[in-house]
Amino acid sequence: MTRKGLNLLLSFAALLLFGVESARAQLSIGPQGPEDGVIRRQSWLIPAQDRITLMRTSVFRPQGAGPFPLAVIAHGSTQNEIRRAGFRQPQYTALTEWLVARGYAVAVPLRPGHGETGGPYYEAQGGCANADFAKAGQSAASGIEAAIDFLARQAFVRKTGAVALGHSAGGWGALALSTHALRPLAGVVAFAPGLGGRIDDAAGKNCAPDRLIAAAKTYGEKARVPALWLTAENDSYFPPALSKRMADAFRAGGGRVTYELLPAVGSDGHELMLAPAAAWASFLERFLTGTR
Repeated sequence: MTRKGLNLLLSFAALLLFGVESARAQLSIGPQGPEDGVIRRQSWLIPAQDRITLMRTSVFRPQGAGPFPLAVIAHGSTQNEIRRAGFRQPQYTALTEWLVARGYAVAVPLRPGHGETGGPYYEAQGGCANADFAKAGQSAASGIEAAIDFLARQAFVRKTGAVALGHSAGGWGALALSTHALRPLAGVVAFAPGLGGRIDDAAGKNCAPDRLIAAAKTYGEKARVPALWLTAENDSYFPPALSKRMADAFRAGGGRVTYELLPAVGSDGHELMLAPAAAWASFLERFLTGTR
C-alpha cells in the first residue's frame, strides 16, 4: 500500500472512531438536558435489562431536592413490529401531574423494541394458541425493574415506597413485577392489564383467555407486594367478565389484589389510564396511602 493510501485509510479510521465516540457521548446514560416546566420535566437515558439498550425516559420531579418516592409508568405494547417502531414517547399527562402533585418523582420509560429506544423486543408472546403470556409479562417487568433499579440510586429518589403503574401490556408487566424481589417496590397499579386482546381488531375477542387467566394465577402465587387492578365497564380489550376472572385467579394464587370496576370511560374504557383524574383518583389515592 502506498503512503497516500495508508494516510487515507488512517484518516477514515479516525473519522469512524470519532463517529463512534460521538454516538457514545450522545447516548451516555442519565439526564440529557436541563429541566423545564413547572413539574420539572427532563429527558433521561436509562439502561434496560440487557444493560446495552438505553430506554428513552421522561422524568418529572416536584419542586425541591427530595428525596421523593418513585413512580414508574409502563406503557402498552403491540405484537406488530411496524406499529412498535412508530411508538412515540408515552404521554400520561393527567396521571403524571397528579402523582407529582402528591410528591412523587415520576419516570415514563420507552421499553426496548419500541420507537426511539429501539433494540430487541423482549415481550413477544408467541402465537395465539400457544401464547406464553407469563413469560411476555415478565419480560416487560424486567424493563420496568431496570428503570426502578437505576433511578433508586439517584439522590433525589427515596429508597423505599416505589410504585409501578402500567397500562394494558404495561399493566400486565406491573403485575409480573409484583413477583420480583425488588427492595424499593411497595406496590403495583394495573390499568386494564392483559395481553392478547382485541384479536383481528374485534372488541372482546381475546387470544387464549384461559392461558391469560392461568398466567395471572402464577403471578399471584409469587406476588410480594399488593396490587390495585383498575378496569372500566366498556373496555373492549379485556371486558369485565374476563378481567374479573383474571383478578380472581391472581387472588386465588395468593396475591393481594384490590379489583375495581369503574363506570364506562370515553369511547373505549381500555384507555382508562389516559382519562382525567376524576375517573380513577379516589381509588389510586386510597391505594397509595398504604404504600408510603
